[in-house]
Amino acid sequence: WCHVMAHESFEDEATATLMNELFVNIKVDREERPDVDKIYQTAHQLLTQRGGGWPLTMFLDGEDQRPFFGGTYFPKQARYGMPAFGELLNNVASYYADKRDEVRAQSARLLEVFNKLEPAPAEPGEALHAAPLGVARNSFEQTFDRDYGGFGSAPKFPHPTTIDRLLRHWRASANDAEPDIDALFMATLTLTRMADGGVYDHVGGGFCRYSVDRYWQIPHFEKMLYDNGPLLALYAQAALATGDSLFAEVANATAEWMLADMQSDNGGFFATRDADSEGHEGIYYLWNREQARELLGDDYEVFARRFGLNKDANFEGQWHLTVRESISEIAAATGRKEKDVLSVIDAAKIALLQERMKRVAPGRDEKQLTSWNALAIRGLAIAGRALDRPDLIEAAVRAARFLQGTLFVDGRLLASYKDGEARFAAYLDDHAFLLDALLELLQARWDAAHLEFAVQIAELMLAHFEDRDDGAFFFTADDHETLIHRPKPLADEAVPSGNGIAAFALQRLGFLLGETRYLDAAERTLRASWQAISDYPHGHVSLLSALEEYVVHPEIIVIRGDPDEIARWQHAAARLYAPRRLVFGIGSDARDLPGALADRAAVEGETVAYRCLGTHCEMPVTTWEALAAQLSGE
Repeated sequence: WCHVMAHESFEDEATATLMNELFVNIKVDREERPDVDKIYQTAHQLLTQRGGGWPLTMFLDGEDQRPFFGGTYFPKQARYGMPAFGELLNNVASYYADKRDEVRAQSARLLEVFNKLEPAPAEPGEALHAAPLGVARNSFEQTFDRDYGGFGSAPKFPHPTTIDRLLRHWRASANDAEPDIDALFMATLTLTRMADGGVYDHVGGGFCRYSVDRYWQIPHFEKMLYDNGPLLALYAQAALATGDSLFAEVANATAEWMLADMQSDNGGFFATRDADSEGHEGIYYLWNREQARELLGDDYEVFARRFGLNKDANFEGQWHLTVRESISEIAAATGRKEKDVLSVIDAAKIALLQERMKRVAPGRDEKQLTSWNALAIRGLAIAGRALDRPDLIEAAVRAARFLQGTLFVDGRLLASYKDGEARFAAYLDDHAFLLDALLELLQARWDAAHLEFAVQIAELMLAHFEDRDDGAFFFTADDHETLIHRPKPLADEAVPSGNGIAAFALQRLGFLLGETRYLDAAERTLRASWQAISDYPHGHVSLLSALEEYVVHPEIIVIRGDPDEIARWQHAAARLYAPRRLVFGIGSDARDLPGALADRAAVEGETVAYRCLGTHCEMPVTTWEALAAQLSGE
């Protein structure tokens, strides 16, 4: 639902009375029940031939939960060419009572269409190849905004999976005769424009949901954990890839916001910060000149130039901060050194943050969702390694322990925790994202318990989610509540595709442990998705990353030895942007390692590194110089 419709209709006594007289009303939290959301969003599109959205208002047959009418927002009073909600309720109830046979005939046809939605798998024996990677890259170029970054026109969303794909595409081409510099340009321009724009919180860190304009200036002010976890990873990786200090600064500030504002005392992360407070969207983030001048004194001019307070107001008569002048331009205009300008701006941000914290903050949704926490763990683990921030790794470890200790009950994963209760059977996204996150966390800090947890999650996916007949994974488990359809989503949405991340992470775990069942499941997923990948590669970016590592296997390095020496080698290896490289440091005292890891033996008195490309392994090396030569391809 949405706040507008809730306030207009659900909280209106007359409307609520009518609803309760005519219907059994079920209010669904789409974040806790994404299975219900996916099914009825698809049903809405099939019934109306229009895209869905939120709120979603669906009318179901009470005997079988099949939908027969639906829409999105309906106003309390007739307007916008739409009927009043009360009038609609009466009409739908009458139609259902008078046309029951027609309703059920339509429902039967709808289910037939549902069952035909899955794309055809690849032909047996057909070779999977890398061509869709290039097609997707060219599709991104066609919609790329060469002035302001991003893809398409307003509203503009961050789309971290797209930017990550472009960075990976550029890195894969780095040794070609003509590296794909334009792919790097598309990624870095977008990241720069977002970081300079108002979609980024310059005072408190973190990103808002999307920009309402082409220029990334004015956002929808809601902050989502599922955006900020992937964006944290992306900015940290971009900092490694380019050496750009802006990307490192944004990654650090985003991580600080996540830890300060979104991490609970139990270690898990909350879901969202609302857009509005005191009845107004964005008011928490806005400034006027008098406030800023009083706070900053002599430093006001520098701050005003940087963030546009010396120009016209940009949001309802006030200023939402966006970068308007570069540090060098401000230094030239004010006669200050660039380092002094930076110091002034940093101090000003702290002063404004302290003042802002006195305001009424937007509401925080304190649900702790397994899938979104997994995205946060992954982001923190990657950023911790890339930025040399042990505190971020520690925060990721705390969150992982929270998930394992609170949301893993009787050998099964649960999806949501709130008000002291873990509930709802976990979905594919919960399992896939968590497996991917644990593999990143294991590279940041080896823990046999986390590896065991990762294997348990992988086994649950194979046992309860895999389509053993046609390949790929269903969104719900085989013992989940029975619904009218069991979806098998392949495309990326606001979060990456569960099937894409499942294939990607299972493949990596399969190569790490030498477990062919995981590799086979990943290949079956790619084959089941092949038509979708081939026809619309730009909509299946997560699957493309799995395809890339299916065609060119990932590089896996296992370092055994003294913990301090392992840390030195890992730290040096982490200075490079190598997205297809995994580096695990396992102390000499680790025992009973599973699968192929048992063959990566420690050597007494030495540090030893084992390097494998997929299933092909090279001779181990015992000096950093020899490993560095392997890493550089010498």
